[in-house]
This record gives sequence, C-alpha cells and structure tokens, in this order.
Amino acid sequence: MSFEELLNNLNPEIIGSLKRAIELGKWPNGVVLTEEQRKLCVEAVVTWERGNLPPEAQVGYVPPKDSPCGDKDEAQTLQWISVTSD
Repeated sequence: MSFEELLNNLNPEIIGSLKRAIELGKWPNGVVLTEEQRKLCVEAVVTWERGNLPPEAQVGYVPPKDSPCGDKDEAQTLQWISVTSD
C-alpha cells in the first residue's frame, strides 16, 4: 500500500490514535515507536489534517497577530547599562 493510499483510508479516529502514539512514543499495545515510525506518523497526521481540517484546527497552527511585530517606523536607540559586581 502506498503512502497516498494509506492517507485515503485515514479517518479522525485513526488520526487521534496516531497523535496519541506520537505523544506517548508508543503504540496502544505498549510497543515503542521507532524513529522512522514516529516520523511517518507525524507526516501522515500533518498531511491528512492539511486536506481535511481548517487551518486553525491543524497541528502547529499559530494564529496571526493583530499587528505586526515591527509596527513602529522610527528607530529606537539602545542604551547599554554597565553592571559591575562587588
């Protein structure tokens, strides 16, 4: 079965199980995930969510800020403070 075929067979219940396995580092039967299995699970979850969920419901979603970080046009001068220990 190809990766694409596998993705087509996924549903929210399976995705939930994969997420739990990723979080716990083991399958429901207690067998530890290998690094390759963990990577494939993450890829499957992210790919499935991208095609089936709105952006705000996807893993790793960060909402946009109301204003950009650099909303000030004027430059600010930094003033260094000398700290000495006694």
